[in-house]
Amino acid sequence: MPFPSDIRAIDLMVNIPTDEHNEGGYSGFRPLLRDKESLDAFHMPAQYMFRNIPSLGSDSREYVGAIIAEMDKWGVETALIPVNDAIRHPETMTRYPGRFITQTSINPSGGMEEIRRIRELHREHGLRALTYFPAASFPQVPIDGKEMYPLYALCCDLDLPILINVGVPGPRVPMATQKVELIDEVCWFFPELKLIMRHGAEPWVDLAVKLMLKYPNLYYAPSAFAPKHYPKAIIDFANTRGSDKIMYAGYFPAGLSLERIFTELRAVPFKDEVWPKFLRGNAARVLGLPA
Repeated sequence: MPFPSDIRAIDLMVNIPTDEHNEGGYSGFRPLLRDKESLDAFHMPAQYMFRNIPSLGSDSREYVGAIIAEMDKWGVETALIPVNDAIRHPETMTRYPGRFITQTSINPSGGMEEIRRIRELHREHGLRALTYFPAASFPQVPIDGKEMYPLYALCCDLDLPILINVGVPGPRVPMATQKVELIDEVCWFFPELKLIMRHGAEPWVDLAVKLMLKYPNLYYAPSAFAPKHYPKAIIDFANTRGSDKIMYAGYFPAGLSLERIFTELRAVPFKDEVWPKFLRGNAARVLGLPA
């Protein structure tokens, strides 16, 4: 099935790195960590998972422009970035209107202070989503932990989707908090919650597919996976009953270049009708963006 070159893609995982974390560092879970020792222990070991990690140069003032140039080259119109990146680089939202939308990582142990923080960010910066990396939370809180329930309720109240890492984590930390089975009761208790599984769900991909069949508001984004490694079960699901459930997310620039992603996407055997939904339509619908 030919890869379409005219779709204005939405990428659900882009980071604007700091000088410290360029060339392979990933700081997406840093707000969840309480001290330097914890940060050092949880630092993303991207070197063992990814080859040829893209570099954006040595000057952080140029990172935003470099990211936009890559997005333009490979047909990515809109990128979901951490709100802290937008705050650190305020020109991103004014200089490039419509190119970036924001999310924030959550701290489930933050109680009402965290609820107030999210509400303020939503009000001041127009948050489009929340994200959560259970295995990197400190202390670890599972997907179905009691600390998560007020945050799921907040998502429903603000009509925000939440993207959650599921499956065995890449960093060398315990995996129990990310077992796919934990999603079941959450989706049952919060039928309005829009939950997007990300980072693979392996080795429980078949269960992830079964749960997407079961729950209307459960989705999947193959972030941090080079397209040649997309699980076969996900491709088959997208080509059959799940064309409205799978949406594109990369891992640029923390681990994968857009060049590698979009070059390898050309070999992914999605049906013709799946590509517009995968690259844009599904994410636009779930995040409330123009189709």
